[in-house]
Amino acid sequence: MMDRLDATKPPAWYWLVAVLALLWEGAGCFVYVSQVGMSADALAQLPAAQREIWMMMPVWVTGAYAIAVWAGLAGAVALILRRRWAQPLFLVSLAAAIVQFGWTFLATPIVRTVGAAAAVPFPIFIILVAALLAWFSGRAAGRGWLR
Repeated sequence: MMDRLDATKPPAWYWLVAVLALLWEGAGCFVYVSQVGMSADALAQLPAAQREIWMMMPVWVTGAYAIAVWAGLAGAVALILRRRWAQPLFLVSLAAAIVQFGWTFLATPIVRTVGAAAAVPFPIFIILVAALLAWFSGRAAGRGWLR
């Protein structure tokens, strides 16, 4: 019985990944709250092109943004708690981020107005991290680290 418990105990690096995921997702939630709570004065200070894109964002894209960050945060909490529902939450977060950035790149002139070098790398990084967290949580579940 003790062997079975030891076999499902995650290694120390699991906890490092889980804590980094929690910090990353918490930062995403902070940015989301900051952006959706932006005052009219703060919005007016944005460059014109950025302000125009922000103002044309449909409610459903803001909803996808909310789902992406809050599901990601819940997934990170699930990793800390070693719960199997981490993976479905990270998959939902990944899908919502793809929807959000899909709209941004397909329906707005962001690449033309700010340039690909400024507009593309960070969203790609966000999608990559979301995919890695979904993969990691699946591997953790498969290894018995999540219950």
